[in-house]
Amino acid sequence: MLSGIGLFVVLLVAGAAALYVGAELLVAGAGRLALGIGLRAATVGVTVIAFATTAPELFVATIGALQVSTDIGLGAILGSNIANVGLVLGVTALIKPLAVSERVMRRHVPTMVLAALLLLAFGANGRIGRLEGAIFLLVLTAFTGFLLYYVNADPAPVADDPDAGEGVAAKDVALVVGGLIALVVGSRWLVSGGTGLLSALGFSDLFIGLTVLALGTSLPELAASVIGAIRDETDFAIGNVVGSNIYNILAVLGIVALITPIEIASSTLRFELPALIVFTLVLTAMMGYGRGLSRVDGAVLVAGYGAFIYLLVP
Repeated sequence: MLSGIGLFVVLLVAGAAALYVGAELLVAGAGRLALGIGLRAATVGVTVIAFATTAPELFVATIGALQVSTDIGLGAILGSNIANVGLVLGVTALIKPLAVSERVMRRHVPTMVLAALLLLAFGANGRIGRLEGAIFLLVLTAFTGFLLYYVNADPAPVADDPDAGEGVAAKDVALVVGGLIALVVGSRWLVSGGTGLLSALGFSDLFIGLTVLALGTSLPELAASVIGAIRDETDFAIGNVVGSNIYNILAVLGIVALITPIEIASSTLRFELPALIVFTLVLTAMMGYGRGLSRVDGAVLVAGYGAFIYLLVP
C-alpha cells in the first residue's frame, strides 16, 4: 500500500490527469450541446468553451478554499493566470509565431487588463469580500453580454455551423456529466496530493497554489493552445488564454469570494499581484506592438515565468 509522499505524488498526478480529461469532456459536450440547440459556433467559442476551460480552476479554487485555506484558491488563480501568459503562450509562440486579430485586441484584451487591475484594486486592503465578488460577477455578466451582442450581430453563413440546431443528443449530455464528475474528483485529488506533498516538504499553502495547483489547472489551456498552434489556428491559441484569464478572475474569484471572503497576505500584495499585472501588461504590449507574438516574445515570456518560479522558492 502507498503511504506518505508516494501517495501524495500518485494523487497529484491522477488529479492533474482527471482535470485534463474532465475539461476535454466538458468542452466537447458543452460545445456540441450549445450547437445542437441552435447557438452559433462563434458564440459557443467565446462563452461556453471559455468558461468550460476555466472549470478546473473553479473546482480547485473553491474546494481548496473550503477545505484548506483561501490562500490555496487565490494562489491557484494567480499562478494559473501567470502560467497561462508565461508558460502556455510562451511555449506556444516558440512552436509557432502567433497572430492576434483586431477583434481579440479590441474586445478581449482590454477586459483581461481590466480584470487584473480590478483584482489589484480590490485586494489592496488585504481582503476580497462578498461585495467585491459580486462586482466581479457583474463585470463578467456585462462582458459576456457584450460578446454575445456583437458576435450575433456579425453575419455568418449558415454553412459555417453545419451542426447547429440538430437537437440535444444523449451522448453530449453524458460527456458533460462525465466531465463534471472528473473535474470534481480530479480537483479533490489534486488539492489533496499537492497540499500533502508540499506541506510535508515545508511549503506554504500560497506557494502550493501558485505552483503545483496552478500548473495542474493550466493543463487544458496548454494542450488547447499548443494543438491550436500546430493546426495553424493561432488566433484560437491566444483567445483561449485571454478568455481563460478573464474568467479565472471574474468568475472563479467572484464565486469563491461570495462563498467565503478571500484574505490576501501582505507578501502577495508586494510580489504575486504585481507580477500578474506585469505579465498582463507585457503580453498586451507585445501583442499590440507587432499584432502577434514572435518566437523571441515566446522566449522572453518563458524566461520571465522561469524567473517568477525561481523567486517564489523560499
